[in-house]
Amino acid sequence: MQQTLPTQFVSFIFFKLDPAFRRLPIEEQQKRKEEFRNVVEEYNHHPEMMVLTYSLVGLRGDADFLLWRISYQLDLFQEMTTKLLHTGLGQYLTIAYSYLSLTKRSIYVDKANPEHQNSRAHIVPGQGKYLFVYPFIKTRDWYHLTFATRQGMMDEHIKVGMKYPSVKLNTTYSFGIDDQEFVVAFESDHVQDFSNLVQELRESEASRYTLRDVPMFTCIRKETVSEMLDTI
Repeated sequence: MQQTLPTQFVSFIFFKLDPAFRRLPIEEQQKRKEEFRNVVEEYNHHPEMMVLTYSLVGLRGDADFLLWRISYQLDLFQEMTTKLLHTGLGQYLTIAYSYLSLTKRSIYVDKANPEHQNSRAHIVPGQGKYLFVYPFIKTRDWYHLTFATRQGMMDEHIKVGMKYPSVKLNTTYSFGIDDQEFVVAFESDHVQDFSNLVQELRESEASRYTLRDVPMFTCIRKETVSEMLDTI
């Protein structure tokens, strides 16, 4: 019998900094950053949550950093965000984008590697220097196809992905809890490999059933909260 893994709730929350923050005295900036850092680290040490930090400074104009949060308790996201927004730094932050999703086992069979299919039902993050995130919506026509037809297209999709072992896929599901249907997050140390993978997938049969897969975010992993905050 297959082991059932507990559901992970997943939050991708992107923040944009008000430029007025940089005009504050350096000592004041550091004080406010420290308060923010303490809140992030408090929840990163929570037994029910993990938090990964990424910077987008210089990569996008509408978001400066990302907190990738994974928790077994949905309410912790709200609790943590409330505390963050009430810090000294939080007063200068806007939530630019926020995507909510959860983990579940894919209905499609990875025939080449069935165990890989099971592992994707549980996220083990932090596998690459770069993270590529985007919300994803299929057309309604996709769901009207027979399962066998969809499985055939996914076989092609999986085969293409296997050509890029340096790219790790994390697929999470948003049906009924957010505007998108999926949030897709790829981890890799090689930007070119991910770009080539996306380009090749555009030619797959399943691609014709994509309704929306933007905005697309390129994020650079920062090992500590302080390292992430230093970029802003």
